[in-house]
Amino acid sequence: MARARWAEDLVAKFYEQSGYEIVARNWHCREGELDIVATFSSDAALTIVVIEVKARATTNFGSPFEAVTLAKQKKLRIATRKFLVVNPEVHGEIRFDVVAVLGTQLEVLENAF
Repeated sequence: MARARWAEDLVAKFYEQSGYEIVARNWHCREGELDIVATFSSDAALTIVVIEVKARATTNFGSPFEAVTLAKQKKLRIATRKFLVVNPEVHGEIRFDVVAVLGTQLEVLENAF
């Protein structure tokens, strides 16, 4: 749990430094959890970015990206719909990013699914 929390802090800081605004962290509903929800404004358009963070110390058990299965993607989509219903002030185009934290290195896969 400590590694996951540390990785989420690292990823949130990375997105904030890249000009994103973090609007939610560890948002829960019955169907699942959204690690980080951020927004990014460009040319009067707002993009909502749902960020799934996967942290691993090594690749002994595979790539962190492999953990985001089709079933996990479905849960994230359902949770995102619920988040948007509960937070109607957050609206715009939706993008799902997956960030792998391997050791201390970040690898961002924008628009992963």
